[in-house]
Amino acid sequence: MIESFDTSTPATRAWVLHPELKADRHKRRGASHALEEAVSLGDALPGLDMVGADVVPLPKVNPGLLFGTGKIEELRRKFEDHEVDLVLIDGPVTPVQQRNLEKRWKVKILDRTGLILEIFSDRARTREGVLQVEMAALSYQRTRLVRAWTHLERQRGGLGFVGGPGETQIEADRRAIDEAVTKLRRQLSKVVKTRELHRAARKKIPYPVVALVGYTNAGKSTLFNRMTGASVTAEDMLFATLDPTMRAVELPGGLKVILSDTVGFISDLPTQLVAAFRATLEEVLDADLIVHVRDISHPESEEQSKDVHDILTEMGVDEAARRLEVWNKLDRLDDAAKSARATTAEREPDIIALSALTGEGMEALFDTITDALDPPRLQERLVLGHAQGRARAWLFEQDVVTDESQTEDGVILTVSWTERQKARFSKL
Repeated sequence: MIESFDTSTPATRAWVLHPELKADRHKRRGASHALEEAVSLGDALPGLDMVGADVVPLPKVNPGLLFGTGKIEELRRKFEDHEVDLVLIDGPVTPVQQRNLEKRWKVKILDRTGLILEIFSDRARTREGVLQVEMAALSYQRTRLVRAWTHLERQRGGLGFVGGPGETQIEADRRAIDEAVTKLRRQLSKVVKTRELHRAARKKIPYPVVALVGYTNAGKSTLFNRMTGASVTAEDMLFATLDPTMRAVELPGGLKVILSDTVGFISDLPTQLVAAFRATLEEVLDADLIVHVRDISHPESEEQSKDVHDILTEMGVDEAARRLEVWNKLDRLDDAAKSARATTAEREPDIIALSALTGEGMEALFDTITDALDPPRLQERLVLGHAQGRARAWLFEQDVVTDESQTEDGVILTVSWTERQKARFSKL
């Protein structure tokens, strides 16, 4: 286990730094918005008191210290004046840089990957989610070996990068980590097998799957609750939802679908977590319709959308898969901007502008989903022999049989099905 910290102690005073590399200044994402997102990440972790934040121009990276010596001394005085305990650096920090900065500043250092891992560990609730986070943390920790390792029970959710007694057990080596990873993989394989059985059972249900995806805090859970009447955690906070949630819902037109709420995406997602949460996002790969929820009120909504598309591509989601884009949070726009967005959306068949909070635009969303998932049906007559019981059972599972009559040689079925169902039946 990774040494943890006790949240009963006073809040850890944290400061956020966003290093703005000279080479990155022409990138699509602005430094001020990146800093704002980093502060939101810090706010998402319980036990932190965010006391300040700075964008730090960085002409070039110092291999041993990240920043220049003058800037390090300037920041040291600032952290001392504000009694800072933890510095969150919004970007990658090498183990050498981390150790050297901690010595200079007399504070703990946490980079972007470590912070996101901490948040995921604090939020994961399902058995699979917990195991996936622990494996990702071990992968991250293996390259560092700068924190204390014990075999004691964890005092709280979280990975202990933020707190703990310090570097009192550096000798905990890669062998100990590798043994822990092997044990976790065995446990995870059992959980994954159970999950596969559940997925196989769901595939027998004749309802299409609609997966909600989007940048973190885009309003997916609020939309999920609005569509299902459920009470999934929906907060104005990054990564409020981690574990996937699925509900059966009947749309106003009568179409029944399985709706899936998934973890939010984020730019520069740690590579360990892209791999670790691939399993929890498998619903997206199998979805009949992907609904991409965007916070249209966010100043970097376009950039966030690009990040989501990039991650979906990295996951292997077929570009040809049917997608619908939802422009959420209309309620946060002024009248002029709201009218402009609504007009643009009306011209595009696969874009719906709405507010999941107020319910405005939901009727259009339901109609569009129904149109996308309820294609024309073919009326056909099938003759099955007595030995084709499996095929007959599948047709009834799909709820496509409208009439059945018995003959000496078998059964005659009248079916009403889609081209897709017909193609699947032919493979049986």
